[in-house]
Amino acid sequence: MDFDSLTDFLGEKTSIALAGLLVGLLFGIFAQRSRFCMRSAVVEFWNRHGTAKLAIWLFAFSSALISTQTFISLGWLDVSQARQLSATGSLSGALLGGLLFGIGMILARGCSSRMLVLAANGNLRALLTGLIFAVTAQASLNGLLSPLRQWLAGLWTIAGGSTRDLLATLHLGHSGGIVFGLLWLAAAIHFARRSRLHHLEWLGGIGVGLMVALAWLLTYQFGSQSFEIVPVQSLSFTGPSADTLMLVLSPPGQPWDFDSGLVPGVVLGSFLAALWGRELKLEGFKDGHSMRRYIAGAICMGFGGMLAGGCAVGAGVSRAAVFALTAWISLIGMWLGAGLTNHLLDRPPRQNVRAMSASPLNGQSPAQP
Repeated sequence: MDFDSLTDFLGEKTSIALAGLLVGLLFGIFAQRSRFCMRSAVVEFWNRHGTAKLAIWLFAFSSALISTQTFISLGWLDVSQARQLSATGSLSGALLGGLLFGIGMILARGCSSRMLVLAANGNLRALLTGLIFAVTAQASLNGLLSPLRQWLAGLWTIAGGSTRDLLATLHLGHSGGIVFGLLWLAAAIHFARRSRLHHLEWLGGIGVGLMVALAWLLTYQFGSQSFEIVPVQSLSFTGPSADTLMLVLSPPGQPWDFDSGLVPGVVLGSFLAALWGRELKLEGFKDGHSMRRYIAGAICMGFGGMLAGGCAVGAGVSRAAVFALTAWISLIGMWLGAGLTNHLLDRPPRQNVRAMSASPLNGQSPAQP
């Protein structure tokens, strides 16, 4: 893939920012139309009620794994020098951060990417949650919470390189990664048929996963042909949300990068998809208790996401797609933390679960925030 003509015309910084905008725009459209949401998938899984949202998440997860590993196998993508694999990682940060993020997304009734999508549709709860999430993430990166994050992350670390690469550790190779992704794709198809999922939702979930692989590919291709350093990265919404907040608050003229276009792209894509589907609607908090719950969830997600090195998309899909050990630990932590919190706070009585399972709405997940 040759980007010389594009970068010569627009400049390298503008070109990579536009690439982020394009990927974010498509992600926002796919995520909005498919109702992609890790929190809903977790709730369905642990409550054993419905499989529609679980199927959508599995479509996104499996397609990200398959397409990313395929790009690597074809020689189009090299992630060996990406910091998610090459730099020293934190096992303690991955586990504790994943648990905290899972707790937070249940409290806030959605993960960080879902909040971004919903805010663009007029959901004021999601807007406030997203702002607090971004502030907490920035405070965890360079602010008041940074010393605590660094201390927790330093409790148990692992060297970068092959020790952090699950495929290398297990001697599976990239073909093994593709086969592993195909197994999850088969599970997604099974659950989609079981819940009678509409084919457009299938495509939306797959589209979300393809955007993860496309982001890896574009940043690598730009980086390999650029005179400036372009980090090889994929979709994540913890660091980029904090960076976008600081970009808005900083004087004009700040340098652009992939993340500069990503977050605005997701907002624009989700807005256009909701406009096309006539789903734009202003929504607020119903009482003070729910507001406190959302705020607590946003703080847990902001700190947990920065500690884990990524959010439900960043660590749970993007970095899992390159089989970074810490990402898989974070992903497990998110599912466990969310499952426990859902059980303690939101799980309906057993008789209600049985009644819902017997109803005609079986296979559909509870209402979204």
